[in-house]
Amino acid sequence: MLSRLILVFVLVPLLELAILLRVGQFIGLTATIGLVVATGIGGAFLARQQGVRALQAVQQELAAGQLPGRSLLDGLAVLVGGALLLTPGILTDVLGFSLVLPFSRGWLRSLVQRSLERRVRAGEVQFSVFGPGEAPRTGRGDLGTRPAGRGEEP
Repeated sequence: MLSRLILVFVLVPLLELAILLRVGQFIGLTATIGLVVATGIGGAFLARQQGVRALQAVQQELAAGQLPGRSLLDGLAVLVGGALLLTPGILTDVLGFSLVLPFSRGWLRSLVQRSLERRVRAGEVQFSVFGPGEAPRTGRGDLGTRPAGRGEEP
């Protein structure tokens, strides 16, 4: 875990700085600063727009009595993508746009879903299911094989 934190908080900013310096040498300081500001403003607008859409999808699924799994993952992707777009840098902008744009965030959704399913099957993740007036019941196993409200131990 510590090595991942070092990667995220030390190596990624250093790599971003190196890329920005090279881009600045190629297109100039003013254009590089303009690029960083434009992606920040455009990314914030796009993240807000897609975030509102994801929230509306969650609300619609809940109103229909469905669990909003896909919509929640989309909302998470938009949130992380928006944060990356506000971070100055070329790599973070590319990753941020791929998470914010609807046609390119499917890869993250499938990656998170597969990872979560694998961890649930291995017993690394526990979940609780409860309804109105019920005490929570803890369960382990494949989330996809139990109907809602049936979280008993296997």
